[in-house]
Amino acid sequence: MHLPADPGAANLSSANAQHVVAAAGSADPSAPLVVLLHGRGSNEREILGLAPHLPQAFAYAAVRAPIAEGSGYAWFANRGIGRPTPESLAEQMAWFRLWLDEYSPAGRPVILVGFSGGAAFVGGLVLDDPNRYSGAAILYGTLPFDAGVPVTPARLAGLSVFVAHGDQDRVIPADLLARTWQYLTTESAASVHTRRDPGGHQISAQTLTELGAWISATGSPSA
Repeated sequence: MHLPADPGAANLSSANAQHVVAAAGSADPSAPLVVLLHGRGSNEREILGLAPHLPQAFAYAAVRAPIAEGSGYAWFANRGIGRPTPESLAEQMAWFRLWLDEYSPAGRPVILVGFSGGAAFVGGLVLDDPNRYSGAAILYGTLPFDAGVPVTPARLAGLSVFVAHGDQDRVIPADLLARTWQYLTTESAASVHTRRDPGGHQISAQTLTELGAWISATGSPSA
């Protein structure tokens, strides 16, 4: 499955953005919630296409990013691919939390899954408030380093994290991919499932299979 790559930096604004959400999976309000966050220049409908391939006991909510860009949407203004501006990242994370805290009150398990630019946004959310989430999947993207969120030792201690990178990824800068992998698998103290994909900047069938198994394990009552 291929999802759009992140283009370069843009001058973006998200004033008065509405929360647009597409849902799939379980309609049970107590079912663990998986939030799907698309890449830059994409939209909520495209990433919702992952849901039929993932465990159906979960509820899925794909959120549209708040900033219009080209024919799609973006999660933050940036200084280059994978490098959010601190001010924009903080603003959009606050915007997202307004939606999440109403849609899924505290106590319901929430797993974040982000692709590319959505992966950087997921990284920002869990680094900002790691106790709010049951798990985070960083798919073919980078953590938002030097963007105002703490990337300190043991920041994600005990959090279940799935990280997948493509060995032939030519979209996300190699230094950011390497730094993300290093931090998540060592300093963060997260409980990490890793996936090295031989392909490029796209979600492979094998990655999707492993992601589904990880979601099942992370969202189970005993997880």
